Amino acid sequence: MLFGVFIYDGVEPIDLATFGVLSMARRIRPEIEICTIAPKSGIALLANGLRVVADYDISTAPKLDILIVTGGASWTAQSEAPETLEFIRRRAAEIPIVSVCTGGMILAASGILDGKAATTKREVVPPEVPPLQRLRAYARVRVQEASLVDAGSVVTGGGVSLCIDTMLHLLKRLFGPEMAAETARIIEYQRAWAANLAQFPPVLATTP
Repeated sequence: MLFGVFIYDGVEPIDLATFGVLSMARRIRPEIEICTIAPKSGIALLANGLRVVADYDISTAPKLDILIVTGGASWTAQSEAPETLEFIRRRAAEIPIVSVCTGGMILAASGILDGKAATTKREVVPPEVPPLQRLRAYARVRVQEASLVDAGSVVTGGGVSLCIDTMLHLLKRLFGPEMAAETARIIEYQRAWAANLAQFPPVLATTP
């Protein structure tokens, strides 16, 4: 099963925990494969200087089983990039799409959240407007304040470190609760995950 992690200039490095969780999960399910995809070939310059060379650009990306869209302060540029939005729409017609943090804002701009419940990052440094509030500008999106929202064909995760919870939820959905729990154990996140599930639970939503 091939997971594609979509990155771009300005992604917050913590959102690459998506890759990290999948990397650890491979120790349990070796059939998991992971690649990175960027709008253009070459180096993606992440926030504060981390350089990542993507495996593919959006024109050469292989067939995927899951596409994960990461977030970062430059989500605004990606939400206005026609090639990125078309790439997401095209893949959404074929496979489940997952966003973490402000990656959800890019999904909203692409239109694939229309008619669906969704969430995104809540907490910001003032006076910045919280992305969750900005998501409400998309009238056809049913905005939820939750750690993640599973709307079936699309899963949107909350902010920053909640990308770990989103990936564990995805593993649970794809491979079962025991595999997800074992992944949480080996990344030493089981207590944090349990606390988040209790105090800031996910929303399991269905489309109309």
